[in-house]
Amino acid sequence: MENNQDTLQRFIFESSPVRGNLVHLGLTLQMALNKQNLPSGLRQSLGELMAASALLAATLKMNGSMVLQIQSKGTLKLLVVECTCDDDAPLRMRATAKWSGDIDEQQHLFDLITQGQFIITLDPKDGNQAYQGIVPLEGDSIATILENYMLRSEQIDTRIWLCCDGNTAAGMLLQKLPETMNQTTVEHDADIWNRVGHLANTMQDEELLHLPAETLLTRLFHEEQVRLFAASNTQFFCSCSRDSVASMLRMLGDEELQSILAEQGQIEVNCDFCNTHYAFDKVDATQLLMTPVVAPSQPNIH
Repeated sequence: MENNQDTLQRFIFESSPVRGNLVHLGLTLQMALNKQNLPSGLRQSLGELMAASALLAATLKMNGSMVLQIQSKGTLKLLVVECTCDDDAPLRMRATAKWSGDIDEQQHLFDLITQGQFIITLDPKDGNQAYQGIVPLEGDSIATILENYMLRSEQIDTRIWLCCDGNTAAGMLLQKLPETMNQTTVEHDADIWNRVGHLANTMQDEELLHLPAETLLTRLFHEEQVRLFAASNTQFFCSCSRDSVASMLRMLGDEELQSILAEQGQIEVNCDFCNTHYAFDKVDATQLLMTPVVAPSQPNIH
C-alpha cells in the first residue's frame, strides 16, 4: 500500500519530551523540479532539502516563510528551498539550484561544494523581525548538516532521516524537547530518546518512501505509545509574478534598462524556480520607469 502523497504529519511519544514529524512529497516535488533541467544527483539532493525544510517548518509556530540555503564557492553555487506557512493552508514550497560547468549525472553533492555554508532565513508575516542564521557546513549529508545546526545554534537534540528517488522525497524528524514538563514523568523513561533513535535507525529508505505513516510508526515503534496527528498537505507554489519582476527591474534604474533595450530590443527574465518567462518591450519599460520604486519586503532569494 502506497502512502498518501504530499502529506505532513506530526506525532508524539506519550508522556515523554520526544516529538516527531513525517513528510512525503510526490506531486509537490515533481511540480517544483520538473521544469528545471537538473542533473539527477542534484535533483535527489534538492528533494532531500525540500523534505528537510518541510520537517523543520512543521516545528515552527509562525506564519511566513522559511528559506534553507546551501551556498558554495565550488561547482555548486546554490541549493535553496522556500517554504511558506499559513494557518489552515497547505505548506507551499518551491526550490532551485545553481551551478557552473558540467556536472556528472551521479556526482555526489559534497563533491561539488567548496567552502560551503548553510543559511536559514525566517521571515514572519506578523510584523516580527526576520531572522537569519549562517554557519559552516558540518557533516557529509543534508540530514547531518541540519542535525548539527539544530544542536549548535538552537540547542535542540534533533535526528533527521531523508531520502529521494528523483520522483518522491520523504523524511522523518525526531526532536527531544527541553525538559520543562513534570520531572517525575521525564525520569520515568529517561532512555526514550536513545531508544527511539536506535529504532529509527533500522528504517530502510523504501519504508520511508512508500509506507503509510501509521504503518511505518507501528513497525518502528510497536512497543512505544505513539500518537499520530491528522495529516496536513503540501503543494508547489511559486510567488513570482509579472508585477514582482517589474518591481525588480525598476530597481535597476533608467540607464541600465535603456542599455538592455538598446542591446536586445526587449528585457527578458526567467524565474529560476518555475521557469516562467517574462518579456518587457520598450513600451513596457517606459511604463516601468513611470512607477515609483518600492523595495521588496522579503529577503531576495533569486
